[in-house]
Amino acid sequence: MIKLYGHPMSTCTRKVLMTLAETNTPYEMHVVDFATGAHKKEPHLSRQPFGRIPAIDDDGFEMYESRAISRYLAEKAKSPLVPSDLRARATMEQWISIETSELYAHAMKFIYEHVFKRPQGAEALENARKALETTARVMNAQLAKTPFIAGESFTIADIAFMPYFDYAMTTPAKEIFSPHAHLMSWWNKVAERPTWRKVTGKS
Repeated sequence: MIKLYGHPMSTCTRKVLMTLAETNTPYEMHVVDFATGAHKKEPHLSRQPFGRIPAIDDDGFEMYESRAISRYLAEKAKSPLVPSDLRARATMEQWISIETSELYAHAMKFIYEHVFKRPQGAEALENARKALETTARVMNAQLAKTPFIAGESFTIADIAFMPYFDYAMTTPAKEIFSPHAHLMSWWNKVAERPTWRKVTGKS
């Protein structure tokens, strides 16, 4: 059985939890309490040398980095979360890269400030706001054409964005996303997936 080392409140752990839920993969949860700095100490540093969460152990095969873990789990389960078509898969990878470079760090500024109460500073928040305005426009344009971020079906690209939206929508970042109707339609749809509601404790 897969051992997952992380925390259920962690954005990156939630990506893996969502992939596990969507693929009906059994797992054991081992909580690493980032609030007490357990992720920066042994034994976790032996699993994740950068001191972040999550990490997994699949019968001796150890991995870290949530996006890579999600790909691995989906492919192991032969799940449609990873498209078999070459171009559909390339589009999925494109959007995962967009999440990594154009959403993650900027959304986390608002999440750190308003959810985890770690002050970011006015300049950092303003820069994050400007970046997220561009990302929201680009996502909205894509979602005007397709029901999910990478095309016609729900993939790990959608999963990659979801934890950040879930938290960001409880912060002033909501004002950035709300004017974009297609983006909001997508978020309202994926946020109601039973798997996501289970992961976030809303079911």
